Amino acid sequence: MESEPACQIDGLSYDSREIQPGYLFFAFPGYHTDGHNFIGAAIQRGASAVIYDHEITEYSPGVVYIKVSDARLAMSPVAAAFYGEPSRSLAVIGVTGTEGKSTTVFLIYQLLTLLGKKAGFFSTVMADLGDGQKPNPEHQTTPEATTVQAQLAAMRDSGLEYAVVEASSHGLSARTGRLADVLFDIGVMTNVRHEHLEFHGTWEQYRFDKANLFRKLDQHDHRKNIRGRQVVIPSAGVVNEDDPSAEYFRNATQKPVIGFKVISNANMTASKETSEVVIAATNVDMPAISDLRAFDIMSDAIGSSFKIEGPATLEDLESTIKNAQDTAHDLSHAQMGKGATTSTVIVPARMNLPGEYNVGNCLAAIEAVALATGVAWQNIVPALQQLKPVKGRMTRIDFGQPFELIIDYAHTPSSFQAILPPLRQRIQGKIICLFGSAGERDTEKRPQQARIAAQFCDILILADEDPRGEDPMQLLEEIAAGCPNLRRGEQLFLIPDRPTAIRKAFSLAAKDDLVLLLGKGHENSIIYKDHVMPYDEETEAIKALAELGYTKRSSTQAV
Repeated sequence: MESEPACQIDGLSYDSREIQPGYLFFAFPGYHTDGHNFIGAAIQRGASAVIYDHEITEYSPGVVYIKVSDARLAMSPVAAAFYGEPSRSLAVIGVTGTEGKSTTVFLIYQLLTLLGKKAGFFSTVMADLGDGQKPNPEHQTTPEATTVQAQLAAMRDSGLEYAVVEASSHGLSARTGRLADVLFDIGVMTNVRHEHLEFHGTWEQYRFDKANLFRKLDQHDHRKNIRGRQVVIPSAGVVNEDDPSAEYFRNATQKPVIGFKVISNANMTASKETSEVVIAATNVDMPAISDLRAFDIMSDAIGSSFKIEGPATLEDLESTIKNAQDTAHDLSHAQMGKGATTSTVIVPARMNLPGEYNVGNCLAAIEAVALATGVAWQNIVPALQQLKPVKGRMTRIDFGQPFELIIDYAHTPSSFQAILPPLRQRIQGKIICLFGSAGERDTEKRPQQARIAAQFCDILILADEDPRGEDPMQLLEEIAAGCPNLRRGEQLFLIPDRPTAIRKAFSLAAKDDLVLLLGKGHENSIIYKDHVMPYDEETEAIKALAELGYTKRSSTQAV
């Protein structure tokens, strides 16, 4: 069929409900429905062009029809072209991993801002496209390509220089192409655990798709036009050396890759100590240049103090040599070059975020910012004290109730393994843990969640997270299969309605106990088969506390 050779395109969408006059509509099969069924609706709303990949039988006059092999994958290059390839005008830092993505993205964004850089970001939790931080209303880490490119364009048009992007495995997958036309300059890997097998099929494919972020570093020359200036962005990868997949990610790119490592109770000696830095040296297992490691981690109620070891700059050595000369100090530990001894600097650090996993997130953020800006990592460390936590991440709610109450987004076996042991070590009373598991997502993790939670907690209450199209009670039974030895009605409760489950948890809590609400964190709804229920975990918890007579806020903070 013949069609008009060209037309004016004023907007893009794959949702017929969002179409306005002059828009281009992308029609492709989705998880629950097929966009081809809504071509007519899109045209009625004013679509002037349609990109599709299945056969259609009806055509409207004046509308341009373009058939492609995969309309979903076509969205990325079309959107990039429509918005003027915005990632060519931004230094783009991508963060991927099973856990820690949103936090690390937010930390990088904050550090860039604290250094006076014009930065934006988007993540599972929120975004700043140049007009301030705003919550993400969707339960989607990486949106479709049309939204990705629109958000990058908004950052560029707001005069920003840096874009920090949370890159999910879905977004990096060749099956979706959501991030296919984003020109990443720096890639960060926080970890790779067990997640999203319902989409990727195998753990190997899941890891492969995540590593696409590092492969993308090799796909362009990193020459960017940022705010009218032609610059070359230093390109590199950052990996978690404590993760078994670190080497896999290193091998996924030809670019330099640096690492970070968190060491518990490390025993290290220093050759000279001052009020700010220590120069140390060792001949064994020294990290490569630019790698960072943290040790001597001391946690308290609101954060952690620790030390960071990394490569010494010439400035560090000159200062140390002068101090050493003034005190006739042995300089053998402060040598540069290719000798057996490598010089490092140790800097004390403090952050108001809890847990060793957040120490790792901070190291990743420091390395990414140092790479992107050229600022020495030592000069970034003081800013850690000004960092704020992400909403719904280890947030303490204190209205004077006798028990401790914490809200966190943890929803995977590995995240349970990360947060529960230190809490068990600290809490003297019972730990009452409320959680669920997402419907129409990875089913293998469900019993694993229960098994880990039962190991560290005294009472488990299973409740709705996002059942979606699944039967809520059946979903909870699949979780409960992981803790068959818990006595139902005493140690294990299955209460799908989450507000009711929270009230049950509070009724079981006594002085010195901890109620831990996991899985919802920052999210603002619970998704069911036939409706979406507005929901905010913190608001619901405060409401339940008020019903018990606790109405005066003592504090709300990350712990």
